[in-house]
Amino acid sequence: MSLRQEHEIHTRRKGRNVGVGLMLAAFVVLVMALTYVKITQSDFRLPDAQGTATQEPDS
Repeated sequence: MSLRQEHEIHTRRKGRNVGVGLMLAAFVVLVMALTYVKITQSDFRLPDAQGTATQEPDS
C-alpha cells in the first residue's frame, strides 16, 4: 500500500484552518480576560433591580 502525497490545496487549507483556529482561541482568551478583570474590580456591583433613572413628574 503506497502513501499518497498530500495535494497543495490541502496544505493551504490546513494552514488557513490553523490560522482561523488561533484567532478564535485568541478572541476567547480576550473575552475571558476582560470578564475576569471586570468581575474582580473592587467597585463591581450588580445593577439595582428598581433602576436608578429619575422620572420627571407628570404635568
